[in-house]
Amino acid sequence: MPRPARLLAAGLLPLLACGPLAPAAVAQTPGPGAPAAKAPAPRPAGPATPDPAFEAARAAFEARPEAERRAVQDALVWAGSYNSVVTGAFGRRTYEAIGAWQAKAGGPATGILDEPARAALLAAGEAARRAARFTVAPDPATGLVIGVPERLLSKRSRIAGGTRWQSPDGRITLDTKAYAPGETDLDALFAQSAAATPERKVTYSLKRPDFTVVTGETAGGKFYIRHAAGPAGLRGFTLSYDKASRDMDRLVIAIANSFLPFPGEAPAAPPRPVATGAEPAAPATRPTAGPPTGQPTAPATGTGLVVAPRRIVAVLPGSCAGPRVAGEPARVLRRDDASGLALLDGATPPGASPALAPAPAAPGEAAIVLAAGADGPTVTTGEVAAAGLLAPLQPGAAGAPVLDRSGRLLGLVARLPAQPRLVAGVLPPLTHPLVGLAALKTLLGPDAPATPARDTPPLTAGAIAGRFAGAVVGVRCGG
Repeated sequence: MPRPARLLAAGLLPLLACGPLAPAAVAQTPGPGAPAAKAPAPRPAGPATPDPAFEAARAAFEARPEAERRAVQDALVWAGSYNSVVTGAFGRRTYEAIGAWQAKAGGPATGILDEPARAALLAAGEAARRAARFTVAPDPATGLVIGVPERLLSKRSRIAGGTRWQSPDGRITLDTKAYAPGETDLDALFAQSAAATPERKVTYSLKRPDFTVVTGETAGGKFYIRHAAGPAGLRGFTLSYDKASRDMDRLVIAIANSFLPFPGEAPAAPPRPVATGAEPAAPATRPTAGPPTGQPTAPATGTGLVVAPRRIVAVLPGSCAGPRVAGEPARVLRRDDASGLALLDGATPPGASPALAPAPAAPGEAAIVLAAGADGPTVTTGEVAAAGLLAPLQPGAAGAPVLDRSGRLLGLVARLPAQPRLVAGVLPPLTHPLVGLAALKTLLGPDAPATPARDTPPLTAGAIAGRFAGAVVGVRCGG
């Protein structure tokens, strides 16, 4: 695959085809054509009756010390059954991963590991880790800690500001990078990482005040970019690999889980848009910046947009009773049952609200989505499509504002699947319907934000998020 100049200019490595991993390293992965392992049935969406099997599995798992719980999750990663963050917290993903591993081993998928099964799982995970010669160690060039599959990435060299590990044929590359304080900022790195070109498609992007994550693909490859900010500056890594290698998705998860940008400092919270249960989902093989400091926070039912003092517009299901905004009770002033739009009276934070766009967006136009996440607002890039918005959105983004590249409001996300599924560890972009400008203007009436009299210049995704993140609040139904 050629090395396009635009990819190099964007700070990415060439994404070239790579060979398979050593057989011992993938012994736990089903071969092509193998029947899919049957995991425990997914939990129904909404406030369902507690699942006795799930609750029994949770009790058994949580009876173990935290170090043992984390070891089980790590072994599940190496066994190819778990594609989330290793935290030691039990949730639906851990439950299904244990069941999937049990099914592959030929036993009943109970989600509960007895002592022999637990020992077998840990042994299988350790065997896969050793086969890959996965070594977690400080990188002297940057100061960060990261895990490297040294059997696969056996070539090591210094690069400007960091270290490069490559496969012998140079087709899989892991780069670390450190920036001194003031050398650059997260906004600039995020804009660079999330830039799309005809040869380069961004499949997931997330920006928080102290870290960014961007994943994407080219014609033949995938890339994963992670940056974190701290008192010592910025640190991160970029991994590029062939999209045909299913085994690399598992290694990306292991590398991401090992990443610690500032060892010795208080760890930053990991990117954790939550799906179901009490553990973080893994959009785009999302990494952790270190052990979490507390239990993950349950996600909001949806996202509300502050349009004026004590005025929030949201998309609510018809069954929504007792809405709460940012944890406080809110009152429904007006609603439109056809679109699900509702105007709420509730406590609102200070901050700027986006103006309405002068016209609906055309298909193919870039868009930014600001949603209420478990740890604060998240920003995701997408593209306007004929049927709505094409973007990798997480639960909690229903009602999230969709903005154009000038930060003007194009509409709200209408609804989302209750439990989106990952494909090869990556949350795929899906087309989500939008509530458009006409419906917003009709519902809001005099409360509708004004439309600017003239065009405004385009902004970076980071600048838009920084300007309007304060106008995004979590909305929950039923207290």
